[in-house]
Amino acid sequence: MTSVLNSSVKQMDIDNQLLLKSFVAETEDGLAQMEQALLELEVNPDDEELVGTVFRAVHSFKGNAAIFELQHAQAFAHALEDLLDRIRLHELSLSPDIFDVLLASRDVLRDLTVRAAAGKDVTTPQLKKLLQRIRGHMAAKPLRKKKKKSENEAEIEVAESPVGPGEEAKAVIAKPASRTLRVDIEKLDRLLDLTGEIAIARGRTTRLLENRAQLSIEELAEAHNTEATLQAELQEFVMKVRMVPVGPLFRQYQRSVRDLAKELGKEVVLRIEGDDVEVDTSVVENLRDPLMHMIRNALDHGIETPEKRKQAGKDPVGTVTLRAAHQSGGITVEVEDDGGGLDRARILEAARRRGIDADANGMSDQEVYQLVFESGISTAEQVSNVSGRGVGMDVVRRNVQSLRGSVSISGRPGLGSTVRLRFPLTLAIIEGFGVEVGGNTYVIPLDHVVECVDLPAEERSRGGHGVISLRGQPLPYVDLALLFDLKSERTGRKSLVVVRNEAQRAGLVVDALHGETQTVIKPLGKFLEGLQWAAGSSILGNGRVALILDVGALLQEVCRDEVAVG
Repeated sequence: MTSVLNSSVKQMDIDNQLLLKSFVAETEDGLAQMEQALLELEVNPDDEELVGTVFRAVHSFKGNAAIFELQHAQAFAHALEDLLDRIRLHELSLSPDIFDVLLASRDVLRDLTVRAAAGKDVTTPQLKKLLQRIRGHMAAKPLRKKKKKSENEAEIEVAESPVGPGEEAKAVIAKPASRTLRVDIEKLDRLLDLTGEIAIARGRTTRLLENRAQLSIEELAEAHNTEATLQAELQEFVMKVRMVPVGPLFRQYQRSVRDLAKELGKEVVLRIEGDDVEVDTSVVENLRDPLMHMIRNALDHGIETPEKRKQAGKDPVGTVTLRAAHQSGGITVEVEDDGGGLDRARILEAARRRGIDADANGMSDQEVYQLVFESGISTAEQVSNVSGRGVGMDVVRRNVQSLRGSVSISGRPGLGSTVRLRFPLTLAIIEGFGVEVGGNTYVIPLDHVVECVDLPAEERSRGGHGVISLRGQPLPYVDLALLFDLKSERTGRKSLVVVRNEAQRAGLVVDALHGETQTVIKPLGKFLEGLQWAAGSSILGNGRVALILDVGALLQEVCRDEVAVG
């Protein structure tokens, strides 16, 4: 009997956890709609449908909170409903302070959701302070019909947080790192159909192999081709399932632009273009921080104050544009602003302060602008809460390169600047180029490979790196066997794989070329996470593991060696 009870208790705990996860997912969607509606309402305050959208999001939250007996969350949502009800009845005007209260309330509701997922229902100083502001607006004007304070409201005033002194900061729990992806049921049905067709095709191949006495090579080849066709279709369909629109990600920054512009004393609107463009879900997950850094830089360094914009003959309201598009078999994401543009002289001065040898006369504007991605480079006159540390754009470059992407920046003085990110269409499967180094096989992403040539005989004894002339152009190169500290048994002919990443170009010396291959990317795992020049791994047809080379990191090493030798 005891074991049965314990089993029932465990099952109830599991069910409760599943319900909580569902509550968190549903609430996140509702709060995202609430924030979007509030930002649109700030521009169109007479749109009653938007007010209704906000009210429904809060009401749904309160209903879910009641199911899980979250008294503080339920009471706060009830107070917020009262405020929204007065707005719906036109008893309160939508003032800037009310918008601030509503947006801050959205943040509190999210915080309460995160705490609920961790099994906590507590009140916080932020919640209490916001509740006072809500009641201040409620008392600003007599109600049409006097409402009696609810029991929930009375309770929230006297309730004390169970968090001990000095532990309030620890109570803020990070959002659970659950990776989920919503898929249309029709796509799942097609996946199921494909797996069934593959099972049938495999069954046919199995029957042919079982009847070896009557085995026909033609029939076996036909069965194999059928399996290969279905497998290719399944692979392509799974790649499509991984694709998600960038619109929801882009719209998350509307709130950030609003709040940051207000903090900086500027007027800025966020324009979104190409929100229906679909990208690999891994790109969306890893783009959040880089986009935030670039938007903050655009607002702080790019967009001028309304007074300066008027003096320059511009609209006092600045514009930051988030744009996505398909281009050349990949995805391009741009962050564009119509601010003051890039200051060549200030960038060069910042580079010199960091000890970077920047030749002002010998560098083009594009080369100078690329310096902003170096660690520690900042043109801010003083450090602030927004920028000035010189780490933001360096983080952008590192994150983008980790996705096998590239980043560049362009601009015109007085007219603004554009940061452009480029990514491959999918991050799960790539076209690779196999090479052999020291008896091991490595894969170079094919979109980085320019050409393959023989390494000149006179270069084979130069110590593993140097510069050769390739069709009249200098090309730095490095022997991967020496770079990886591998013993190469090839003493004769060696090949030079010319690779490119952004504006950099170099040669990689390898023992042999294995040619093009479709590569499924696997994570490195904890044991190999710190490997400097590896971007991932793949399993070869012979069962061995091959490392996928990080071309960006390799080129930086080659160019660094070239400068040191020079």
